[in-house]
Amino acid sequence: MRTKQSSKTRYLCQAAMIAALYIVLTWVSATLGLDSKTPQCRLSEALAVLPLFMPAAVPGLAIGCFVSNLLFSPVPADWIFGTLATLLGAVLCYLIGRVWKSYSLGNLIVATLPNAIANTVIIPFVLQYAYGIEEGYWLLVLSVGAGEVLSGIVLGTLLALAIPTPIKRKFCLDTIRKIK
Repeated sequence: MRTKQSSKTRYLCQAAMIAALYIVLTWVSATLGLDSKTPQCRLSEALAVLPLFMPAAVPGLAIGCFVSNLLFSPVPADWIFGTLATLLGAVLCYLIGRVWKSYSLGNLIVATLPNAIANTVIIPFVLQYAYGIEEGYWLLVLSVGAGEVLSGIVLGTLLALAIPTPIKRKFCLDTIRKIK
């Protein structure tokens, strides 16, 4: 039987690994020039589906996004609002995971939507006001949204499909035990 301490340690380790993976994937995207093109495509956005399967992904994604933005963006507004968009998407994805116990393709796609929508709505404001990009808001929404569809929804859904079923089942059982 697991102790409370081992559960906390596992949670912290999972969050730290997800944060580190987010940072590395953001670095890869920056190195390949994917995060500065139109549409912007951060490979790390695919990880936004992980709160569906593990609660530790919520702080892991938020911390990973914050550190990535610190490393790759000179603009404090991006550090704050980019992180808030990712945190909002992660929390909503986690809540979807608590409601749905079926991991059908449709459910997996829907679970990727909160992060994509949060980033598509918030990041164009950051681009306009913090970076001084003069394109219209709706053009930036289309650009950011296209990148989110590719990196967050398509790659995120593929990642979710690749996660082994025993891990998905374990999360369901752990969540059900916590609710009771």
